[in-house]
Order: sequence, then structure tokens, then C-alpha cells
Amino acid sequence: MKAALFSPTPYVGPAPTGVWPVPTTTYSVEMAEQSVERSLEQFELADQLGFDWVTMAEHHYSPQSLAPNPMIMAGAVAQRVHHARIALLGATIPFLNPVRVAEEFAMLDTLTGGRIVAGMLRGTANEYTTYHVNPAESRERFEEALELIVRAWTEPQPFGWQGRYYEYRAVSIWPRPVQQPHPPIYMSGSSPESGEFAARLHLHLGFAVTTLPIASAAARYYRQQAAAAGWEPTPDHILYRTTAYVTENDEQAFEDLGPPTSKRGVRYAHANPVLDEAAASAGYFGRDIATQRARVAEHTLAERIELGQIVCGSPDTVLRQIAAIHDELGTGIIELVFAGGSRDRTLRSIERFGTEVSPRLREIE
Repeated sequence: MKAALFSPTPYVGPAPTGVWPVPTTTYSVEMAEQSVERSLEQFELADQLGFDWVTMAEHHYSPQSLAPNPMIMAGAVAQRVHHARIALLGATIPFLNPVRVAEEFAMLDTLTGGRIVAGMLRGTANEYTTYHVNPAESRERFEEALELIVRAWTEPQPFGWQGRYYEYRAVSIWPRPVQQPHPPIYMSGSSPESGEFAARLHLHLGFAVTTLPIASAAARYYRQQAAAAGWEPTPDHILYRTTAYVTENDEQAFEDLGPPTSKRGVRYAHANPVLDEAAASAGYFGRDIATQRARVAEHTLAERIELGQIVCGSPDTVLRQIAAIHDELGTGIIELVFAGGSRDRTLRSIERFGTEVSPRLREIE
């Protein structure tokens, strides 16, 4: 297995909660600078410890993510991360210029010598309000934009594009991606429609803000669809994101996080019930709305471990928990958001994982 470190670049200062958009009344330039530096520090440490990937994403209007443009963040990360792949999971392409996205990914792939992983996502429901895009158009916009991006990466001759949502008289991007035919593409795969589309185009799938049973069912469906299309995904075609906290022993983890029977709410980082309901009604969440709502239910810490929403404890315990996720899901890439509360505890957790867990992940196939 491969290990990836994900940081959404959260704001480390005080911020209003329970409202969206979030007012900037408590915003501090100094706190924002510290927030960005903490993420860069985590990425750099992960690279030094031999993590396979470092990962960032795109979100808007939220103190839980100060990276509205992951391309800019990736450019900064490229100056400090010299070995790991740099994954952008992702660009939210239904409300971006797809040709620009193709150009920026190609430029980053050139800057890093071919270490970019291209995540193409639909974004969270509230972001369709941010950019005034109809969420009912989300899937069609996503699929058309992705097909245009791939063609921009692979077509050597200038071409025109006239689709339902995008029109270009001529497309011929410079630079071209270093990786041929293009960087690996990951997309969210929780819905049946996503699994069908990914299988048809030989794309990779990523699972986040979910549970292991839901992700496993979706991955099985994806593999079935891939088999029908005449190919077989490898373990590296499946990425699974979870929270991680690695301590010297299990007792320390439970002391820091709370007893196994304590309840912790599992929520979307940018959740807004009103917007989520409107987006679900418009078809954004796909066919199984009830399943999507189940993701945000509250669970005890022990239940979250069982559901694959967190791995925590000693290095040996965390390794067993990740092995269980691998066995159930068949994933080849475990992507970790490191908990800890304070900067120092988070860095210690990352270091303990990198030195005592990550080397043994290679043995899990």
C-alpha cells in the first residue's frame, strides 16, 4: 500500500461556526499565514519521511480550507516537496474553465517532473451557490469538462470544441503533461453513476467523508463495470481517505481523543443542511440520497474506527486498522488527515506514522 498525507489547510485561529457563508469578522492575516505554513510544514515532513503522496483540495468560503485554488498551493508545495507525488483532489471542474484546468495541471506536471495526480471533482453542494451554477447540471458539466481536459492533454493538433456547456474555437495547450498520455485521474466514486463513468473512461476512484461499507459497495460496483468494459482496476485505482492519530500506545490515543464510547459528529467540512437539501433535490447527490445523509450521522469513537472513519492508537494498532480497510475495500492508497489538535501533537503523529507504520504498509498488497 501507499500512504498519502492530506491537509485541507484549515484556519488555525477562531472563526464563527454553524453558518455559511462564514463571516470574516475574526479573520487575522497573521493566523492565515500560520495556517498555510502549517500545511506546508506537514507536506514537507511527509516528503522527508517517505510518504508516497501529499494531497490538497479546492474549497470555498470556509475557514476549514484556505485553498480556493489548489493549483497555487501545489506550486508552493512543489518548492518544498521533492520526492512525493503531489495530488490535487481536486479541481472542482463543473464551475471552472476546463481548458485553463488542463493548462495548469500540465504546467504543474512540468514543474514537478511528472509527479502530479489530477483529481477531478464536482465539489460540495454549497459551492454551486458560491459560483452560481445550477447543481442539477453538475454531473453533465463534470463529464463534458473532463472529456475536454483529457483531449486537450492528448490531442497534438489544434481542435475545436462545441459542447452543451463549453465552446472553444481552437484548443492547443502549451506546455504538455510530462506523464503520458496524461497524469493519473481520480474522481469521487460514491454514486453508481460515478462508478459507471470512471469504469468507462478507465479512471481512478477516491472515497472521502464516507464509511467503509458504503465505499466497499461502490468499489465493487466500479470493478463490475470495469470488467464489463474489458479491463481490471489495480489496487492503486482505489484511494480511501480517513482521519489518523498515531500515539505511543492505545491508551494515549483514547486519553487524547476521548473514550471509545464517546460520540463525535462526522460532518462534511463545508456542510449546510439547507443547501445540501436543495442540491439533493436537484439530483446532485445521485440516486441514493439516504446513503449520503447517513455519512454525517454521529458515531462513537469505537464505531468510527469500525466504519473506517478514523484510524488511531499505537503504530501496531493503526497498521491493523489500515490492513482491515485494505482487505475490505481493496485499496492501494490510504490518504490520511492527521488529527492532534495542536501543531506539535499533529507533527508527532505524522512522524510516528512515517517511521513506524508507513514502511510496513509496503508489505500489504
